[in-house]
Amino acid sequence: MKKMCVFIGMIVMMFALSCKDRMAQVPDVPVDIVININQPTFFDLTVPTGWVYLTGGSRGIILYRVNQEEFIAMERHSPYQPENACSAVVNEDGVVISDPCSESTWLILDGSIVTGPTSFPLITYDVSFNDPYVYITN
Repeated sequence: MKKMCVFIGMIVMMFALSCKDRMAQVPDVPVDIVININQPTFFDLTVPTGWVYLTGGSRGIILYRVNQEEFIAMERHSPYQPENACSAVVNEDGVVISDPCSESTWLILDGSIVTGPTSFPLITYDVSFNDPYVYITN
């Protein structure tokens, strides 16, 4: 029983350290953005699957419209080797986000990993929508 408790404690500690390491790598910066999707700059967000780059976060934000009522906002600062000066970009297919430095890729629908070497999804921000305004915060 004692060995099992020690083993479980080690797993919990490794998980906590990996989360701490990730949070230490990508800077935690305040985000408080409001946009009106009816503005010409945000025309691509008027329909589902539209996306835009926004200024904010650590290295910028990708805002993607999932459906008529839902948006997702993802940090462009790659969680893999964040000391590199590269920002994640949306591929031409509009489905995948890539880190040009590491060639890691994530799904634009939720920031989940498609290919490595990264072992972390993209950081996402809280998003609420009150047509025509999108609110992005952390």
